[in-house]
Amino acid sequence: MQSGSVIGPAWDSLLAKLIVTGRTRAQALERAARALDEFRVEGMATAIPFHRAVVRDPAFTGDPFRIHTRWIETEFVNEIEAFAAPAADVGPAEGGRETVVVEVGGHRLEVSLPAVLGRVPDRALVGAAAPRPRRRGAGGSAPAASGDTLTSPMQGTVVKVAVAEGQTVEKGDLVVVLEAMKMEQPLTAHRSGTVTGIAAEVGQALAAGAAICDIKD
Repeated sequence: MQSGSVIGPAWDSLLAKLIVTGRTRAQALERAARALDEFRVEGMATAIPFHRAVVRDPAFTGDPFRIHTRWIETEFVNEIEAFAAPAADVGPAEGGRETVVVEVGGHRLEVSLPAVLGRVPDRALVGAAAPRPRRRGAGGSAPAASGDTLTSPMQGTVVKVAVAEGQTVEKGDLVVVLEAMKMEQPLTAHRSGTVTGIAAEVGQALAAGAAICDIKD
C-alpha cells in the first residue's frame, strides 16, 4: 500500500485466522467450538460470536449438510447480541494507559496514550472549559447519540432502513441495520420521538460517527 493511501469504508480487514483440524468432521467441529469459545479479541466488533453460533447450528453440523448461499438471510436465526464495547476504567493508574478517540482530517481515530497525558490540568484551560478526549467505550455498544442525533457506532454498510421521514418511534425501535465484519448489526432508537433528516440509505457505506437521522420530540 502506498504511503498516504486512504482505506475506504468497504475495506474488509482480516485480524486473525483460526484453523482447526480433526480426524473426523465431528472431531473438527468439537475442536472448533472449543477454540472459538476460548478465542478473545477485545475492544472491537468481530465475527467470532457468529462463528460460535454456526459451528453449533444443526444445519451446519447435521447430516445432510443444509447450508446454502442464502442460508444466513433466509434461515439463520440471529440471536447474537450486538457488540458491547467495554466501559473505560475510571481513574486509571498513574502509570497506565487509556484509549481516546480523536478526529483528524474528518476521520475518527483511536489513540492509546499514557494515562497521565489524557488529563487536562485546570491551568491549561483558557476561556471555556476544554473538553476531555472521549474514551473508547463511553456510550457502550448502542448507537451513539448526541442530543437528537443518532449516529453509527461503527463502520459498516446500510442493508436496511426500517423508518421513514416523519415516522414516530419509541426508544428501542429498529432504525437501520448495518453490515459490519460480515455480521448484521441492528441500530435502534436512543429515544422516543419523530424521525427527521434521514441521512442513511440502503447500500451506503457509513463511517463510525456518521449521522443516521435525528429523533425529535
